[in-house]
Amino acid sequence: MLESLKKRVYEANMDLVKHGLVLYTWGNVSGIDQKSRLVVIKPSGVDYANMKEEDMVVCDLEGNIIEGRMNPSSDTKTHLELYKHFNDIGGIVHTHSTFATAFAQAGRGILPYGTTHADYFRGEIPCTRVLTEEEVNGDYERNTGKVIVERFECMDHSAVPACLVKNHGPFVWGKTPEEAVYHSVVLEEIARMAVITETVNADVQEADKYLLDKHFNRKHGKNAYYGQDK
Repeated sequence: MLESLKKRVYEANMDLVKHGLVLYTWGNVSGIDQKSRLVVIKPSGVDYANMKEEDMVVCDLEGNIIEGRMNPSSDTKTHLELYKHFNDIGGIVHTHSTFATAFAQAGRGILPYGTTHADYFRGEIPCTRVLTEEEVNGDYERNTGKVIVERFECMDHSAVPACLVKNHGPFVWGKTPEEAVYHSVVLEEIARMAVITETVNADVQEADKYLLDKHFNRKHGKNAYYGQDK
């Protein structure tokens, strides 16, 4: 079942290792089949070095295991919550990558200081509120997804395909699992740049909106002209 998607999700998970975004078992990638609305995700607690394509787990949007011999990622309910509410996305990544997680632990969003940020994210990459004790002791993983959705109530999740969960780490998405990984790599580099920028100039301000808009729109706007004609 969903053999092609399993292969892609497995390879996307391995790409997290290749790009230095995970240590040990600290991360996961999922992908959704839009026709069946079934999700393929990494198994829980399996070291990347030992993981195989056939270890990927297939779940429905209620978290029922449809196929797989292992337990799915402990973050599965967070992924499912995002798929339910952002129903145009096709892949989700969660890591504990160093610089993005540092912002999450500090409870801060990442401000757009320059054009590199604006090429991929339209405005601040937000951080959620802290989960309450009741939310943590209740349905914790689902509630993690809920606070991300809550944070995007007045934001465009397609223009800012990432969120930092306070005291936890980044969740990132895209149209495909591969694009979600790509956005995760970019997020970590932007977070690293932001830390260095604030170290060089503690009083740094966001770049001017007209410059940020120009860079975002030339790649993603209706009259985008970056790259080659398709």
